[in-house]
Amino acid sequence: MKAVKVPLKSLNDTRKALMEKKLMNLDYKIKTKDNYGFIPINEEEKIPEEYEIVDIDLETLKRYPKNFTELLKDVLTIEEIEELKTSFDIIGDIVIVEIPEELKSKKKEIGKATLEFTKRKSVFMKKSAIHGTIRIRDLELIAGEDNAVTIHKEHGTRLKLNVKEVYFSPRLATERKRIADNVNNGEKILDMFCGIGPFPIVIAKNKNANITAVDINSDAIEYLDENIRLNKLKGKIRPFCGDIREVAKENFENEKFDRIIMNLPGLAFEFLDLAVDLIADNGVINYYEFSDSFSQGIERLQKAAHKKNKKVEILNTRKVKSSSPGMWHVSIDGKIIDSN
Repeated sequence: MKAVKVPLKSLNDTRKALMEKKLMNLDYKIKTKDNYGFIPINEEEKIPEEYEIVDIDLETLKRYPKNFTELLKDVLTIEEIEELKTSFDIIGDIVIVEIPEELKSKKKEIGKATLEFTKRKSVFMKKSAIHGTIRIRDLELIAGEDNAVTIHKEHGTRLKLNVKEVYFSPRLATERKRIADNVNNGEKILDMFCGIGPFPIVIAKNKNANITAVDINSDAIEYLDENIRLNKLKGKIRPFCGDIREVAKENFENEKFDRIIMNLPGLAFEFLDLAVDLIADNGVINYYEFSDSFSQGIERLQKAAHKKNKKVEILNTRKVKSSSPGMWHVSIDGKIIDSN
């Protein structure tokens, strides 16, 4: 993330000046460290030469529901506001909201308030859960422009997508950065369910890695191709469209990968045998699933490795985000070691 670095004594004056010139990026928090302040800036804007520009990791600014519900106090009752799920996803200049069934009669008012609060261009309401082989959900425009195409900015990358045609979660930004930070230059990586390519793009932006990216959704692969062109990458990305089993059978004969990313939490366990076949000795599988604990995922990794006479060393486990009450989108990093 690009930021202006200033001494703490000048932080407030500089912040005001950048805001007046509309150069400050309001999606990130200001950071202070070692007597300096770091103010996020809009990377596409030309910053005056008087400022020192640096690259630094900054925390995304959370938009708290209290402000959002304040905009609805004259529309909804107190009970309805309490029932309203005020969490929403901001993807580029699009907002996707989830509205309980009993409040959908007031979706236009909720959409208008969301548009005003987020200062984005379009608000879509979720009409279904993620469904189908290509993992998309039904959406309905409830405020703003009827345009489902946007460019989402994340960790210095630009990710173009159509929210109606592909699945993308901005809530995995921290996880994508974590994986990218763990990648070594020269790694050979396979992303088995890449979507529009957020993992490959974030990795290749910062590391000189060779990444093979596969997805069954042809629209997602088209956007991945475009995202490769949109970003200046250190690494290389090789896209394939199709079922990972067929793609591997036809294209990966005798090929092994140092790292395999398996972010398809509902179904990834069905592909663990294939992942173990394709992983190099001492390679790492970044495995994801929906679960209430880590034990199930660890057991599945161990079972798949044991079938191939291999062992698993668990390097890391973490809860990425809540998926439903009592359930989590969990991450398990396992090093696969040949037992021979």
